[in-house]
Amino acid sequence: MAITVIVPVYNAAADLAVCLDSLLRTLSSNAQVLIADDASPDPRVAPVIKRFARQAEFAAATHWRPENLGFVGNVNRAFKDSGSADVVILNADTITTPHWLDRIAACAASDASIATITPWSNNAEICSYPHFCASAEIPDDLDELAAAAAELLPSYPELPTGVGFCMYIRRAALDAIGDFDAATFGRGYGEENDFCRRAAAHGWRNVLCDDAFVAHRGGASFGPTGLKPGGENLLRLCARYPDYNARVAEFIMRDPLAELRQRFNDRHRAHRAVPMQRPLFE
Repeated sequence: MAITVIVPVYNAAADLAVCLDSLLRTLSSNAQVLIADDASPDPRVAPVIKRFARQAEFAAATHWRPENLGFVGNVNRAFKDSGSADVVILNADTITTPHWLDRIAACAASDASIATITPWSNNAEICSYPHFCASAEIPDDLDELAAAAAELLPSYPELPTGVGFCMYIRRAALDAIGDFDAATFGRGYGEENDFCRRAAAHGWRNVLCDDAFVAHRGGASFGPTGLKPGGENLLRLCARYPDYNARVAEFIMRDPLAELRQRFNDRHRAHRAVPMQRPLFE
């Protein structure tokens, strides 16, 4: 299954460098990455991207937008640039962990009706760990977290919406229902929720990949633009889906992920309790 990792970029050079370094460390040689720079005015961004492209041992393409399209426009263009591949939108303020993409791919392969997949993260709203719907600092033991998640028997539970910091989208779903709605959601916020609810209305599923973890700092993707969550775009989303807030609120009240988080926490504690073994020979 071909999956292209799309990294939309606008400034935030320091976060981008951390994100791209994590991709160098966690992706295999058959991976595909597309970096979509949305006419970043910060001169520090281009050297970070070019260094990544030189160091990557996998296919790494860069698309430099001649003019700023906004997040939604940039991602929609990247959907086209990535041809027929399934995609993962990966924000530039994320840090990936070992085998994260393999686990997302396995989740996608488990059910052809899955349209979107979101992994666990420290800052991912309904997909947050260890605290539900609350952000936490980026953990200092990401590899241990990834190993703990990998030991869970995945169940890929249903979500009312994916979370856009790291979200897989099946190409067949894009072809069936169209890309992000730039006309309604402008330069960003709410477009991934709209896509997920459109997908659900057409019989597709939005799920959690409960054996993968991707860290997320938050704020860097839209921070330089001045855009904020909620506001007019939330009103537009709720006007289109009058039951949206109630559906998400019911999910939060019921918290169907509580048992999974506890199992994850138990495995994480077990990993932290075992000191890292030094190799016999160095």
